[in-house]
Amino acid sequence: MIQIYNTTEEINIKAAELFVAAAQKAIAEKGQFTAVLTGGSSPAGIYKLLASDAYKTKIDWSNVFIFWGDERWVPLNDDLSNAKMSYATLLSHVAIPSENIFEMYKDGVTAEEFAVTYEQSIRKVLGDDGKFDLILLGMGDDGHTASLFPGQAVLEEQNKWVAAYYLEPQKMFRITLTAPLINKAEKIIVVAFGEKKAPALKEVTTGAYNPATYPMQLIKPVSGELLFLVDKSAAGTK
Repeated sequence: MIQIYNTTEEINIKAAELFVAAAQKAIAEKGQFTAVLTGGSSPAGIYKLLASDAYKTKIDWSNVFIFWGDERWVPLNDDLSNAKMSYATLLSHVAIPSENIFEMYKDGVTAEEFAVTYEQSIRKVLGDDGKFDLILLGMGDDGHTASLFPGQAVLEEQNKWVAAYYLEPQKMFRITLTAPLINKAEKIIVVAFGEKKAPALKEVTTGAYNPATYPMQLIKPVSGELLFLVDKSAAGTK
C-alpha cells in the first residue's frame, strides 16, 4: 500500500502517529512494544516528533524495546552510526530503560560474531517467532533497504535473522536484519521522499520482480502490513 503526501513534514507526522498507535496497541495487548529503527537522514524528523511532548507522553517507554534494521560497523560515537543519530534525535529524550535498547555494535568482536549475538538478543525478547510489532525502513536511490544491497549474497539468506558482511563498494562491514526476519513483522513502514527515489520506487512497486537489482522487493510481509509513506516527488507525481 502506498500513501502519497505533499511534504516531508506530513510523512513524518503520519509515521509518528502510526508509531504511537502501534506502541499503544502492543502494550495494551501484551505488555510490550518491539520496534526496529532505521538510519540515514530520512527518519530524523520522525524521531524528533516522537521525542516531542505531544508524542512521547502517549507512550509507556518503560515497556518499549528498540532494535535497529541495520548498521555500519562503526563505534557508537561515530557520525556514521545509525544508533548515534537515533540517540541524538529520540532515545536520549524519552524514559526508556537502557537495557531495552539493543545497539547493533559492540567493541572487541567482529561484525560476524556480533550478528549471532544480536539474533540471540532478538530471540530473547521476541521468542522464536521473531515477530516485531513495527519496523521502520528507508529505501535508497538504488532500491536497497536496511543493508540489503543490490547484488549481495545476503539477499539469498533464508535461515539467519541477522547477517554481517563486507560491502566492497563502501569498503566497510555492514550488519543487517535479513528479509525473512523483516517479513515476520506485524507492520512495516517504508519512508521515501525526493525525486531521486522515484525511479527505484517505481521499479519496486510496479516493475518486474528483480530483487537482486531492487532488494526492496524482498520485503513481503508473511501476515503483516507493508506501507509506503512517500512524497509526490518520490511517487513521480510532481
